[in-house]
Amino acid sequence: MKFELNNKKLESIKADFEIIFIQNKNLKKLDKEKDFFKLNNYEGEGALLDLNNKKLYVELKSLAYEDIRLSLCMAYKNLEKLNIKSVKLPSIVGECVVKSFASLVEGVLFASYKFDKYKKDKKTSTLEKFIISSEEINAKTFNHDEAKIGLERGKILANASNFTKNIVNEIPEIYTPLKMAQDAQNLAKENKNITCVIYDEKFLAKEKMHAFLAVNRASVHPPRLIHLSYKAKNSKKRIVFVGKGLTYDSGGLSLKPADYMLTMKADKSGAAAAMGIIKAVAELCLDLEVHCILGATENMIGENAYKPDDVLISREGISIEVRNTDAEGRLVLADCLSFAQDLKPDLLIDMATLTGACVVGLGEFTSAIMGNNEQLQNDFYLSSKNSGEYATVLHFNPYLRELIKSNIADVSNTSSSRYGGALTAGLFLDKFIRKEYKDKWLHLDIAGPAYIEKSWGYSSFGAGGAGVRMCVNYLIEMLRKNS
Repeated sequence: MKFELNNKKLESIKADFEIIFIQNKNLKKLDKEKDFFKLNNYEGEGALLDLNNKKLYVELKSLAYEDIRLSLCMAYKNLEKLNIKSVKLPSIVGECVVKSFASLVEGVLFASYKFDKYKKDKKTSTLEKFIISSEEINAKTFNHDEAKIGLERGKILANASNFTKNIVNEIPEIYTPLKMAQDAQNLAKENKNITCVIYDEKFLAKEKMHAFLAVNRASVHPPRLIHLSYKAKNSKKRIVFVGKGLTYDSGGLSLKPADYMLTMKADKSGAAAAMGIIKAVAELCLDLEVHCILGATENMIGENAYKPDDVLISREGISIEVRNTDAEGRLVLADCLSFAQDLKPDLLIDMATLTGACVVGLGEFTSAIMGNNEQLQNDFYLSSKNSGEYATVLHFNPYLRELIKSNIADVSNTSSSRYGGALTAGLFLDKFIRKEYKDKWLHLDIAGPAYIEKSWGYSSFGAGGAGVRMCVNYLIEMLRKNS
């Protein structure tokens, strides 16, 4: 899809179709169309196609970035089936020019995303260009250079998110730990600013990553520790992302019920998001040093499977009592977080589809932000609000730490209570964060929006690309504040 900023007024631009935005249900400005609106019983909500005059009327609730995305999504969905190649529209400028134009692009590219690799009949759209007039819907003036930056940022963020979605949506027969390693290597080949190092099971054993290795024991596919890195010439901070990369999770010997096993191809969403993040960071050329540590493995059943009642010794030397083999992601993350801290990060963020409890508590559309530093949590939350992703802060409660105590090891991998499962999982990870990094660490539980079996907003069925935009937007905002 092409996005072109045109200096001409809207009426002077040639295109196959025109988008007209309706703000605050205000149809009075369009007096000439009142009979057409009346005939179609249109009161300014949703969208209305005028095929005769080749116009689309679409609601724009406000100039908030999310409303811009939703409006452009609605526009694309109404136009994608028409036999047209180009559409023209006025500029939409909210509080920030860059973010407004980025949101416009995101709305279109997310609406156009589909994962139809395995469908025999693939439906394609002829629509290939959005021509954006410099004429603004509210007759404002704006910086055109900033608008172009916004268009480019929107493409990069949307493409990185859709790249992540493709990984998450891919089936487990195809997407093994080795496939994730291959994708990471290909990402580094495509972007000269990204480097990739792949570590095998022998390296994991040498590093005493016994928790990670235990999860993989019953799988025929070997595990991989993947290290992606990007370093700008004038990097201001070192950021390390850690991603849970369970390419499939059966639950292990604590086998999941059949209904719960379905969609577990999405248990690699944290690692996929980390890959999308470093892709976007490199393409945006952010003045940062960014590392991504991905723990890629499967959790299966077999004669060599790890068992409930086992005690595992992690890379940090902390012993873990296994009470449920389906609480495996935190075991992989424990060793990956240990490895990540050796890189001496200024900021450490892990992302994981870690708990069903998080979805129960927050619903399908919201991620949880956890950690020890409330200021860091709040800053990340405020930044996430503009990114288009929904998140909320969950604060640790010291009394919940009692629930993951073990009588035979340093910590248990599951809580002794059915309540507060998202927080006790976060507190388990906190056990492996060294003292000097406690206030530099965030845990993002993306279990809800990472994969949803229905379309919502501008997100299609399946993978949601959770984590990519809110993390990249936070990095951009962090650089802006420190400049």
